[in-house]
Amino acid sequence: MRKSLFKWHSYGALIAMLPLLVISITGSILVFKVEIDSLLRPAHMIVDATPSTSRVSLDTLMNTLLVANPEFELGGWEIFDDKSRSDAGYIIRRGTEDWSKVYINQYSGQLLSEPQSLEHYLTDWLLELHYTFLFHVAGTSVALVVGIIMLFLGISGMIIYRRFWAKLFTLRFKAVRRILFSDIHKFIGILSSPVLIIIALTGVYWNFISIQHELTEHANSEQTYVTAPRHNPEISFEALMQQTEVEMTSYKAGYLTMPFEAGRDITFYGKVDSSNPFNSEYASFVSFDRTTGLLLAKQDIRQADTLSVFLDSFRKLHFGYIGGLFTRIIWCIVGLMPMILAFTGLYLYWYRRKKRVKSIHNRHQQR
Repeated sequence: MRKSLFKWHSYGALIAMLPLLVISITGSILVFKVEIDSLLRPAHMIVDATPSTSRVSLDTLMNTLLVANPEFELGGWEIFDDKSRSDAGYIIRRGTEDWSKVYINQYSGQLLSEPQSLEHYLTDWLLELHYTFLFHVAGTSVALVVGIIMLFLGISGMIIYRRFWAKLFTLRFKAVRRILFSDIHKFIGILSSPVLIIIALTGVYWNFISIQHELTEHANSEQTYVTAPRHNPEISFEALMQQTEVEMTSYKAGYLTMPFEAGRDITFYGKVDSSNPFNSEYASFVSFDRTTGLLLAKQDIRQADTLSVFLDSFRKLHFGYIGGLFTRIIWCIVGLMPMILAFTGLYLYWYRRKKRVKSIHNRHQQR
């Protein structure tokens, strides 16, 4: 069995090597996406507000954005109140499915950027490359398959080299290249596999959910086009956001999704004070009817079922910010390990193949 598993481990690595390298490199970079954006585009990302400065009303911010961009409708809104990071409004061009993003100073009401596509900026382009290889649903499907292979490689590698724990830190630097590369491959693989398995599992889940959504909700793309607001214009989003804090103790909204598709309502996703370190900043939500503004549903992650809590933990597990900067650095470094595994694994495969071909050739000569 170990021999067969080793063979499929090698084949899987060869098949998925190039897309895995793309996913690994982009993923490691994206661990620090906010920091990179803030460094490259401080005028968009950073606002300067004193601790006593209050946010401008969400209704005013939305109106400012739409007046400046009358050919668009709102699709979502990133909400920040840390006195340093700007809000971001997500807008959809009428009659299309073309999304754009605009940064806005939530303390002054000033627009900080022009509408740009969700792939315009460097890290946003890397994010799209990471998840879809720039081919949307087709690319997401490829990423799903690659993620499954990555999951298999991590699990099978730990099974194949399970006895390597006894000599985990034994690297024979003075040995021939094949032995040294084999030691490095095992060493890196065993140490990084737990994190890589977590990243692969969470990525596979999100890709599957994304594809499922596209197949079920977007079968007829004409139905998704926004041509006019799908919510009652009398609704105050500022009032709804304030109501979320009443509905749930310690709740702070982080993202507002608008009814940009048929069947959607107004939903605020946010965080609550929790003793569970795996709860994400979007773990809880409050939904309102898009025509009446009345409360429809809410989920407090502190009272949610086990499955909801487990699936929500995927966000922190995938991006690695469970333990702050320390775990993010670990995730960033481990995310690059497939580069070393690919190089050493490819060399070992080439060496074994060369040796096998030579053995076959020698047998033919002896006949």
